Amino acid sequence: MNLKQMLYAALFAALIGALGILPPIVLPISPVPITAQTAGVMLAGAVLGAKYGGMSLVVFVSLVAMGVPLLAGGRGGIGVLLGPGGGYILSWPIAAFIIGFLVEKYWHKMNIGRFILFNIVGGIIVVYAGGVTYLSFMTGLPWTTAAFQALIYIPGDLAKAVLAGVIAMQLKKAYPLITKKTKESTLTKVA
Repeated sequence: MNLKQMLYAALFAALIGALGILPPIVLPISPVPITAQTAGVMLAGAVLGAKYGGMSLVVFVSLVAMGVPLLAGGRGGIGVLLGPGGGYILSWPIAAFIIGFLVEKYWHKMNIGRFILFNIVGGIIVVYAGGVTYLSFMTGLPWTTAAFQALIYIPGDLAKAVLAGVIAMQLKKAYPLITKKTKESTLTKVA
């Protein structure tokens, strides 16, 4: 990994932190707030690819675990990750990795529909699977009840998947960071 690749990963970790400036929306039916930060998770995977997108979220989650208040509402610390919404946050690196993997695999066939689909797969399905399971375990709720409560987040997350897909497609056209060299994609060496 070179300095430019580390900077891109750090840039996306900072972008996700900046999205935390928008205040969280707390719903009475769930202890997990609505935030804009999952849009950053989707963008990290779609723009940086699997390795660097996932790495940017590992950096972000590590900083949160150390107490840096990067989450929406100025939250941070290991207590947040061990709380009921921690599963959603802990699934972010996996989600970015999966989105990036799918984008890399279909890089030369990417279109807006694929970007949106891959954001839904990684940014919604993967995140919800981890978050709902963790929430169920931490609160003692039956998994189906926790999953039913999560349905309220789907419209907003679909909007974020579309927005992130549109942005990723524009970045692919204007300044692509992913290139397909062999079986493994890397960040483009752009001067």
